[in-house]
Amino acid sequence: MTDQPRRHSSPPTGLDSGPSPAPAESHRRQADAAEAMDQQASVLMAQLWSGLSPISLALAATDWALHVLSSPGSQRRLARQATELGQAWWQDAWRAWMDTATAVLPPGESRVPSASGHAVANGGGVDGGSGTQGGPGDDGARSDDPSPLARALREDARYADPAWQRWPWWALAGAGKALELWWQQAAALRGMQPHSREQMRFYGRQWLDAWAPSNVLWTNPQALQRAWETGGQSLLKGWGRMVEDVQWRLGLQPPPRRFDPELAPGRGLATTPGQVVLRNALIELIQYAPTTPTVQREPVLVIPSCIMKYYILDLSPHNSLVRWLVAQGHTVYIVSWKNPDEGDALLAMDDYVRDGVLAALDHVRCATGAPVHLMGYCLGGTFAAIAAAALGGGDARLGCQRAPGAAEEAVLASLTLLAAETDFKEPGELGILIDEAQVRLLEDMMAARGYLTGQQMAGSFQFLHSRELVWSSQTRRWLLGEDEVGNDLMAWNADVTRLPAVMHSKYLRSCYLDNDLAEGRLQFEGQPIALRDIRVPVFAVGTVKDHVAPWRSVYKIHHLVSADVTFALTNGGHNAGIVSEPGHRGRYHHLLTTPADHPWRTPDEWLAEAPRREGSWWPSWSAWLKQHGSGQEVPARQPPQDPALGPAPGRYVMVRYGD
Repeated sequence: MTDQPRRHSSPPTGLDSGPSPAPAESHRRQADAAEAMDQQASVLMAQLWSGLSPISLALAATDWALHVLSSPGSQRRLARQATELGQAWWQDAWRAWMDTATAVLPPGESRVPSASGHAVANGGGVDGGSGTQGGPGDDGARSDDPSPLARALREDARYADPAWQRWPWWALAGAGKALELWWQQAAALRGMQPHSREQMRFYGRQWLDAWAPSNVLWTNPQALQRAWETGGQSLLKGWGRMVEDVQWRLGLQPPPRRFDPELAPGRGLATTPGQVVLRNALIELIQYAPTTPTVQREPVLVIPSCIMKYYILDLSPHNSLVRWLVAQGHTVYIVSWKNPDEGDALLAMDDYVRDGVLAALDHVRCATGAPVHLMGYCLGGTFAAIAAAALGGGDARLGCQRAPGAAEEAVLASLTLLAAETDFKEPGELGILIDEAQVRLLEDMMAARGYLTGQQMAGSFQFLHSRELVWSSQTRRWLLGEDEVGNDLMAWNADVTRLPAVMHSKYLRSCYLDNDLAEGRLQFEGQPIALRDIRVPVFAVGTVKDHVAPWRSVYKIHHLVSADVTFALTNGGHNAGIVSEPGHRGRYHHLLTTPADHPWRTPDEWLAEAPRREGSWWPSWSAWLKQHGSGQEVPARQPPQDPALGPAPGRYVMVRYGD
């Protein structure tokens, strides 16, 4: 028997019935006013801190400081490591000075490797007789192996130019690298919260990167040499580019054009022929024209991430995944998400799954009459997994009805997840920027506009990799006066999109903060869903260098679904590892299928067992799709032409905003 709450038609005699309506309304207005004031303060704080939460950083710094102060053993260890690194820097700096001093040798002199990996004069030591180059603290013994500090410096792409190996540039770069190595140890103190530890490591590295000698004219030998060779013209060009960039950041002018105008959707990019066959308030669905007389019976539906524009999978003709799939005899559909505006602020995750994934799936199922190979990339993969789980658990149904007398078939033939997380407990570097304080700050920022701007989203990813995406780029543009050579992937990356406030907040909280999807608490239209209801074969792809969806996190799909999982691990990163066409030099992948009833094996155990295959993972996936279809071929399906909908790439992909 279920206990029912007690109800009273009127309050018991002698008890206060609570505040009268007038005071209650007054309290509500006061609470609303206080919340509005807090939001305004939060937005101002976000502007001052470039979208980062100083509260989150202060909590991490406090955690670190308290553990430093209460850990005399760690203090001693860090002091000893600082001393050792200082000695290594001094010895290697001395040897770099000797390299420079002996750059011009008399005839007959020879060279031996120094600790920095470069040759040093041999034939007369500093004392004129030992035949070795000794520095302070050097016992005269020489090794052909560079020191750990020199190795770390040599592996840093910022200092790859030979000029950095000479005095005094090596000493400047080496000092920064020694401090960076020390900080990685100093930030990892026993007892710290894992999130605080990662934050301190990350923010410390960001600060050191900002002050790296490669970013400053007077301490960058490449920039000084270029200025000398060009008579100062490189500095004039760099100054002009810096003014352009600063004015753009301040909103005083449009973004500087860095790419060929032909690298745009419908021109050099996203040119695979097709037709828009469905448009609603959230998506356009594109069906591509076949290039083979027959096609596989089961179509492929691609769900890209709404964080990105869909043509990451339809870049140039030579590296377009959808064009290549069509050529393999597949009927291919892809979703193009609307770039939201203020009116879309209340769009939720349920809307993206229902009006995005399920609406597209319903159309494809009705149009082809066959089970569908559903594929999702990044966040699109998370949405696809939610839709597949809802269908598998009976929490979602399609509107398409089978023909009278036709045998009942499954809606899905398979599920493919490309660099897509379903368990967010270990999200990698992106998790550094996600905690309660940071999410609350983002929510307040989005409440002011109704969406997260494309530049804010792009800035988050750039901040995670500022060394490569910010400082190196600014060094080339501002100090060397070089124009960036744009390519199709860079042009796509600059074509940013917004995210609606409610959906983005729900995504961050339900997935990153609470991990509801993996733990069975996420609800779709009021009903909890479980990934174990996915029983169709799964093909999952992880990339070795992915910092957005680390492959070990993507791998967790193995213990979440009730299905055979074929996992492919390819070299490259979140985008370049996926856009990995056949013939791309240097590509390889590991591939291994794990049956649903196979005992659990860790990611490292899987990697040890998975055979390595040279080349792109695309052919392996296409063969897998055919293997998990009916094997039947049908006449090629031509996309219907509707003038009201128009041809690919459609309208939604063309929408750009200045923010």
